[in-house]
Amino acid sequence: MEAPTRVECEAYNAALDFAPGTVALTWWYLPVQRAHLATMLSPAFPYRIAGMVHVENLLVAHAPLPAGPLRLSTRIDILPPSASGAVLCRLETSVSADGTPLLTCSSTYLAQRGTGGRRSAAALPQPGAEIGRWQLAASAGRDYARVSGDWNPIHLAGWSARLMGLRAPIIHGMHTLGRACALLQARAGRPVTALSVRFRAPVALGSAVVLAEGAAPGEFMVLADGALAAEGHAAFAGNPGACR
Repeated sequence: MEAPTRVECEAYNAALDFAPGTVALTWWYLPVQRAHLATMLSPAFPYRIAGMVHVENLLVAHAPLPAGPLRLSTRIDILPPSASGAVLCRLETSVSADGTPLLTCSSTYLAQRGTGGRRSAAALPQPGAEIGRWQLAASAGRDYARVSGDWNPIHLAGWSARLMGLRAPIIHGMHTLGRACALLQARAGRPVTALSVRFRAPVALGSAVVLAEGAAPGEFMVLADGALAAEGHAAFAGNPGACR
């Protein structure tokens, strides 16, 4: 694929509140997601894309984005079923240019739900200091879809979400991570170069979202209307700490 144009990068930056003139780490998920979809649409993939749930993601930048064509390579691993029968699949994508590694992305999806009983709710970790907050508009899913190309009906409107079995539309998980990434690097004054996240619960359109510090340096939590929606870890340029 070709490297993104300035117009494409600035549209993403404006939508997620990144500073202009940068290529955000979370922008990389846009071409990576297209590679994932192509992989999962293969006849050899044994699960239906509809209903798959994005549960974890890891992005690690290795070099700046160059001009010219990029090469994306994806492999998929289907993990052994859990005791309840739940099945996770993990897609590992590497991006390079002229043989130089630029980025790696690992995305984990719930492909098949388990049949066990409902687990007891875990205690909510105590959030640290607030880093920032935002209010999701009713149009946020459609706005992000225009930038990302992800027009999954669960993100667009109430009627389309209900057709897919949801009570209400939810925002894309990578929109949440992108907004968090923008706030994290604005506060640090340095680019985020590695970012891991575990999505804990969907975030409905219209929610009030808060980004807070986690228990350890680099850790963060995202709360939507007071409930834990995601937690993760960020590393910054000049910081050797690895994401967990």
